[in-house]
Formats: sequence, C-alpha cells, structure tokens
Amino acid sequence: MADVAAEAGVSPQTVSRVLRGHPNVSDVTRLLVEGAVAKTGYRRTGLARALVTGRSMTLGVMTHESVHHSAAALMLGITRAARERGYFVSAAGTTSVAPAAVSAGIEHLRDQGVDGLVVALPVWDEEALEKATLRLPTVTIDGSSPSAVGTINADQEEAGRIATRHLLEIGHETVWHVAGPTAWKDASGRSTGWEKELVAAGRSVPPVLYGDWTAESGYRNGLILARMPDATAVFVSSDEMALGLVSALVEHGRRVPEDISVVGMDDIPLARFGVPPLTTMRQPFEEMGRDAVRLVLDAVERPDVERQHLLVEPELVVRRSTGPAAG
Repeated sequence: MADVAAEAGVSPQTVSRVLRGHPNVSDVTRLLVEGAVAKTGYRRTGLARALVTGRSMTLGVMTHESVHHSAAALMLGITRAARERGYFVSAAGTTSVAPAAVSAGIEHLRDQGVDGLVVALPVWDEEALEKATLRLPTVTIDGSSPSAVGTINADQEEAGRIATRHLLEIGHETVWHVAGPTAWKDASGRSTGWEKELVAAGRSVPPVLYGDWTAESGYRNGLILARMPDATAVFVSSDEMALGLVSALVEHGRRVPEDISVVGMDDIPLARFGVPPLTTMRQPFEEMGRDAVRLVLDAVERPDVERQHLLVEPELVVRRSTGPAAG
C-alpha cells in the first residue's frame, strides 16, 4: 500500500479509503490511486484482511469424497451462497464417516482458520463431532450435534414411507428394499421408513439387500431380484443404485414396470432419462447447501443468533418405472 501511495502521490490512508470505496475521495484522487494499483500490481490479501478483522472470510466444508450427484449438488449450493456473502470455501473430504476420520478433516479445516463450518456428513457420533467443532460455529447436514448452531435434515424416514406407500397403493403385495451402507444415517432412516410402512399396512417384510451407493452395487442386487419372480416392487435407497438395478433386471428378462416396479431416491438429473424414466424421491440438495451457508454465516456474523433446525420434506416424483402389480 505504501508503494501505491508513493506512485500516486497520496498518503497510504487515502489509498485505503479508495480501496474501501469510501465516498469522501475526489474523482481525480480515485483515478490516480486506481492507476497506481494497476501499475504496481497491488492486491489485498485475505491474510492481511484477517489480521485487521479477525476473520478469514473462509467457510470450511467437511464432506464425503464422492462423484455422486448429491455431494456435487450440495457443494454447488454451498459455494454459490458463500460467494454471494463474500466468503471463500475450503473443503476437506473423507471416504469414511468414522469419528476419527471426520475429526481429522475438521482439524485440518480449523488449522486454516475457517470462520465457520458445514459438516455435510451423516455423522452418528454426536459426542465426537461436538468435541471436534468446539467453539467453531457449525451447521450439520443429515447429522446432528448438541453444539451446532443449526441443523438441516431431510426427513429420510418419511421418504422411505412415502416410496413404500406409493408401491402398495398401486397394488403390490409387498416391497423389497435395497439399502445404502449401514454406517450412513440417511440410509438407516430410509430403511426404517420402508419397514414401518410395511408393518403398518400388515404386509410381509422381505430381507434387506445392501449396496454401497454405486450403480454397480445396484446391478448386483438386480441380479438377485431378477431370479425372484414373486418380487414385484422394490424401493432403492439411491438413484444410482436404482439405475444399475433396472439394467440387471432388463438384461435378465424382467420388464420394468410390467414385471417389477422400481422407486429410487434423490432425483438425480439422469433419473428422468432412464429407460424407463425413474420414479424417485426428490431431495433439494442445492437448496440445502444454500440454507447451511445462511445458518452458519448468520451465526458467525451475529453470535447471539438463535439456533435453527430445518426439516426438509422429500417429494415423490412419479415417472414410468412404477406401475400396477401384474394381474
């Protein structure tokens, strides 16, 4: 800044006022300073600003390392909303939801001096999360912590119930289920909803099949269901797995939905282009990411703000992968 001031022939305080957009600066002085900035290549750094304001203007995000739509859509919403508020985003990923792995990622972000944190993981261990985020404004997505300034949770149990109810209402005797990994809170919630709906309707509860969120795991489970002619309906815990499952069914002569109906979860962009287009439970991932930024930055900028909890209701999107039971 001293170099810019010398080049423009003004004081460093005048340079500061120009760069901050202060109104009490003449047009001539502003042009001189802007020309000196361009000539010297001066840039204000986040580190210098942090020393003055006590904030890094950076938001930390702890997320699952994944190529799946849900993680990408959440990050898109987070980064767009943070940018609109003048914040940068620093992300740390993990392939595990074990407490040690999550805590290590959070510690990495804390070392960068982030002002607040979004934990976009279905964390089970509230005690470990609370310890890792101590005195750092934190919002959780599909998780919880007693110290979190905000939580955003999709009603996963209700999603399982709605998907199952849809299949029962169009005439299926029972509904099979391909669940996500047992360590994931959202997968468990969907499975609970599926089972509760079957029990409430007085229907038999088939054994649960498990996948790992990938289309490959859905395909493997589709091979199992293809050999079971009595299976006429299935609720799959993610669209990726559902698309893989449909592929296996069709390859082995099971028509969808004439022989077996399929409901997925998430409403990823590819769902409506499946063959047939996939009936699914929609989750508004980008909006959830935006809400998380709003909650955490409100807490950063106003420490006395009231703790908030948002429950997101899933939406059934009916397409052509579901139909009445044969006969």
